[in-house]
Amino acid sequence: MMVRNQSTVTKFFFVGFTNDPELEVLLFLLFLSMYTFTLLGNCSILVIVWLSPQLHTPMYFFLSQLAFLDLSFSSVISPKMLADLLAEKRAITFSGCIAQLYFLSALVSTEFFLLAAMAFDRYIAICNPLTYTVIMNNDLFLRLVGGSYIGGFLHSLIHAGCLYRLSFCGPDVMNHFICDYPVFLKLSCTDILINDQIRFIFASFVVISSLLIIFVSYSYIITTILKIGNTAGRHRAASTCISHFTCVFLFYGSGSLVEIIPNSSSSEEQYKVVTLIPTVLIPALNPLIYSLRNTDVKEAIKKILS
Repeated sequence: MMVRNQSTVTKFFFVGFTNDPELEVLLFLLFLSMYTFTLLGNCSILVIVWLSPQLHTPMYFFLSQLAFLDLSFSSVISPKMLADLLAEKRAITFSGCIAQLYFLSALVSTEFFLLAAMAFDRYIAICNPLTYTVIMNNDLFLRLVGGSYIGGFLHSLIHAGCLYRLSFCGPDVMNHFICDYPVFLKLSCTDILINDQIRFIFASFVVISSLLIIFVSYSYIITTILKIGNTAGRHRAASTCISHFTCVFLFYGSGSLVEIIPNSSSSEEQYKVVTLIPTVLIPALNPLIYSLRNTDVKEAIKKILS
């Protein structure tokens, strides 16, 4: 494929959140604490799963992959955002912006697929418990995880490749704190109709296919749980899905907010604030959700600490 880039813009400049020095320091401390919590929380999940033999099951290996994705996703955004809060000029090179767009899209797409794979895992565990270890073997687990990564990074590669057909003649100022597709495309002096159509088609496939797997899996899970005769059994079965369902709700819900809010001049500030939810807040919350709602994880933590 011929790659051409007639861009005359070599750098982009972020507007960021504010130009008030005192507020910038407060935001820096706030986002630094959240990023630190994200690093500690997700690294702790990785270490706990690695060191605890009782957690060496597909469910917790999926959880460790989710923690790795959240850790990577946050690390693509937070260090640059923190540096920009203390910098006089918030600049990023053209290639750096493309790279950030690529990895953000790849990691988000991979997480969509991984959440669907985790829903399928819960479906097998609850609806077919006697054959769970036979069905969800190491081979299938590796296929599901590997397929999630391959699908996510290939999906992002298509978008990144399409960006090189665009020309950027100015302006070079982004009213945002990261390179975001809608904001980035608005700066192009090339017709972006093809990019919008390709982005819509492939993003719709990723979201709809993963959401369909989650919906079907939980339909069977809920039906099976309702058929359990005793309350304790229903509660025990449902408790294994609550953490995953909470993460699914937050991930899809925040993604919907980012897409629903119109990226117009009247809502640009609102759009930036909403973007913080999936990029900064949720990676910090996921370890907390799984550690507080999961008895096995809490027991593993106690054993490691003792």
